[in-house]
Amino acid sequence: MNKRTQHGFTLYELMITVLIVGVILAFGIPNMQAFTQNSRMTSTANDLHAAFHLARSESSRAKTNITICASENPMADDANCGGTWDAGYIVFVDRDGNLVRSGEEETVLRAHPRIAEGVSLAVAKDATYFSYSSTGLGRQGVTGQAMSQVVMCDERGNVVAAGGSSAARLFIVTPLGRATILRDEGLIDEALAAMDKTCP
Repeated sequence: MNKRTQHGFTLYELMITVLIVGVILAFGIPNMQAFTQNSRMTSTANDLHAAFHLARSESSRAKTNITICASENPMADDANCGGTWDAGYIVFVDRDGNLVRSGEEETVLRAHPRIAEGVSLAVAKDATYFSYSSTGLGRQGVTGQAMSQVVMCDERGNVVAAGGSSAARLFIVTPLGRATILRDEGLIDEALAAMDKTCP
């Protein structure tokens, strides 16, 4: 009889491997979920901040009004203002300053689709726009309420996350048009209380 060498794992080796994989998954999956949530929140906040930065810089460069507004159809050729921020938003040349995109000269500079699933927005006074004048400053006396604050959060709410900052984000734009993002839990609570809204 010819002897053949057998290759493979012993039962003991297989059990140790399964145990190690189980430990790695037990620690890795929750961390991966938090990483994904943080990435979504950061992306949502940074995209909005970048849109405001573009609108401000382009208004002073082109010496014309630039408006950023919530849009129900941001990715369409005839995208216009209307709807809520979570559905998407557009940055466009608003030459006549009426907050409505019309004519070939009022082109869309940037369009952002619906925000990431799982992220919710609480907008102060349900504002739907912010407009910059040709000086690069926020326009005053425009019809309706201009955006001032937005709280972005997910299912975690306004809680302290890794690094000691809140899992939520507070986006602030001053009347002059300067935009910033904050992650202070206390400031976010104050903003939500002033809005009379919750997170999420």
